[in-house]
Amino acid sequence: MTCATRGWSPADTSETAASLSPWCLSRTKRLFDLASAALVLIVLWPVLLLLGLLVKTTSSGPALFRQNRVGKDGREFTLLKFRTMTYNRSDAGPGVTTQGDSRITAIGRALRKWKLDELPQFINVLAGNMSLVGPRPDLAEFWAMLSPDQRPTLCLRPGITGRATLEFRDEEAILCKVPQEQLTEYYLRSVLPEKIRLDWEYAKQANFMTDCKILVTTLRRI
Repeated sequence: MTCATRGWSPADTSETAASLSPWCLSRTKRLFDLASAALVLIVLWPVLLLLGLLVKTTSSGPALFRQNRVGKDGREFTLLKFRTMTYNRSDAGPGVTTQGDSRITAIGRALRKWKLDELPQFINVLAGNMSLVGPRPDLAEFWAMLSPDQRPTLCLRPGITGRATLEFRDEEAILCKVPQEQLTEYYLRSVLPEKIRLDWEYAKQANFMTDCKILVTTLRRI
């Protein structure tokens, strides 16, 4: 995989990582991620199979949505989700999704409401692309518009959930108030920088208990 953002290289993470809590890049966190993801997939595989069948049989296209996102050290990986939108190879639409987006299918609305579309990302955790807790992975086109000093969280594995994820749980409702032609600009100016700030605050003081707290809070808010 190649570096996905201009002006960023894995070498840039050395100075940034010095500000991190030791937990963030520890082997213990990785083992916790592996054990938890494996357990979830073993317990919930019938649910994942059922959801995949529902997506596949209620709209045309694959059950899984695959999209390149920027991960640790600014490198791209393939993010997995259950597909919640209509399948159109020629026109994927904007990279930012808002509440009421016409591309979202009927089953997709239910999956997004209960965050069930995120379940395949436990496979990303097993593969080492993601962590349970960390900054949400975003598109390379958005990161490329930020300056290098705005990218401190790229030294972390992205997470299924995280501090910014909880704070912006209603992001789609917030974005639906923004005019379509201003969506990307607003996201880059107001939303993404605040997400980075929140996730970096987490990263500087993260430990096993903070991860557990975020995971429990995520379950409570679903």
